[in-house]
Amino acid sequence: MITLSKIGKVFQTKDGKVTAVDDIDLTIDKGEIFGVIGYSGAGKSTLIRMLNMLEAPTSGNVEVAGKKMNGMSSQKLREARQEIGMIFQHFNLLWSRTVSENIAFPLEIKGVNKADQKKRVEELVRLVGLEGRGGSYPAQLSGGQKQRVGIARALANNPQVLLCDEATSALDPKTTDSILDLLVDINKKLGLTIVLITHEMHVIRKICHRVAVMENGKIVEQGDVLDIFRRPQQNMTKEFVKQVTEPEETEEALKHLFDNQDIGRVLQLTFVGGDAQRPLITDIVRNFDVNVSILQGKISQTQHGSYGSLFVSITGEDTPVNDAVSFIRAQQVEVEVIHGG
Repeated sequence: MITLSKIGKVFQTKDGKVTAVDDIDLTIDKGEIFGVIGYSGAGKSTLIRMLNMLEAPTSGNVEVAGKKMNGMSSQKLREARQEIGMIFQHFNLLWSRTVSENIAFPLEIKGVNKADQKKRVEELVRLVGLEGRGGSYPAQLSGGQKQRVGIARALANNPQVLLCDEATSALDPKTTDSILDLLVDINKKLGLTIVLITHEMHVIRKICHRVAVMENGKIVEQGDVLDIFRRPQQNMTKEFVKQVTEPEETEEALKHLFDNQDIGRVLQLTFVGGDAQRPLITDIVRNFDVNVSILQGKISQTQHGSYGSLFVSITGEDTPVNDAVSFIRAQQVEVEVIHGG
C-alpha cells in the first residue's frame, strides 16, 4: 500500500542545512494501522507529510496505492491526494462553517452535486457518532467532537489511506481513548490503511499493528507492537515502552521498597499473549518453599494480544528461590532480577 525508498528531507535554514528525515526505507501494508513514534524533533511529522507531498522529499521515492507521489504533475497530485485523508492535532476546521458544511468541503472542491454531498455527509455523521450535531459550529463542540468532524471530513472522498498527525495530543485521556476506538472501528469497517504519528506509547499500544521508532531523522527500530513491547532493543524504544509498562510511580515505589532488607529477590516478570492470564504465582507457592509478594503489576491489551508486566518479591532459602526462578523461566515467561541478584 505504502512504500518509502531511501526517503530523505533536508531543510535549508539561516543556520545551515538541517536533515529532518535521513535515508528511510519503510513499507506499510494495506489495511493495517501503522504507528510512528518519536520525541519532538525526531522527524516524524516531516515523514508523514511526505506521504501526501505536503512536504516534497529531497531524495528517494514515495509510492501510495501503486502511485509514485513525487514527480507528479500538479493535476495528478491533486487527484492522488483524494485517496489520502489527513487529520491534525488542532483539527484545522473551518470555523465559519457548520459540522455538515465542514464535512462537505472536500466534496465541493471535487465538484460532487448537492444531493450526493448531502447523502455522503449524513453517512459520515453517523459513522463518527455526531448525529444531531450537523448544524453546530466548531466553537459549540468539545475537542473530541471537533476531531470527529476532522475524521469525517478526511473520509469524505472515500480515501484508501488516513494520515493522523498527532491527532489525539490535544485531547484528555478519556477523549483520546474514544477517538482511538473510533479509528479502530473505521479501520475494520472500511479496510482503511491508517498511519499515525505520536509521542505517546499508549496510543501505539492501544490501536497499532506495527510501529516504527524514530530518532534524529532515522527509524531506529520497527516491528509488530507486541514484539516491540516484549523485546525492545534500542534505548529510545525502551523509554517509550516504559511509559506504559512502568509508570513513574512504579519506579518510586520499588526504590522505597529496596530500603527494606527483608524484601528478598525482586523480579520483573513479562507475560505475552495467553501467558498473561496464567495462575503462575499460585503454581510457584504450591510447588516451592518460598514466599511470594506481588509488588506491582499491569496487563495491557494490544491489537495482537495481551502484554503483562509484574513485579514480585520472592523470599526463602537460596536453593528453593533459585528453583522457583528456573521454573518461571521454563514457563516461557521472561524474568529480570532487578534487586537481590
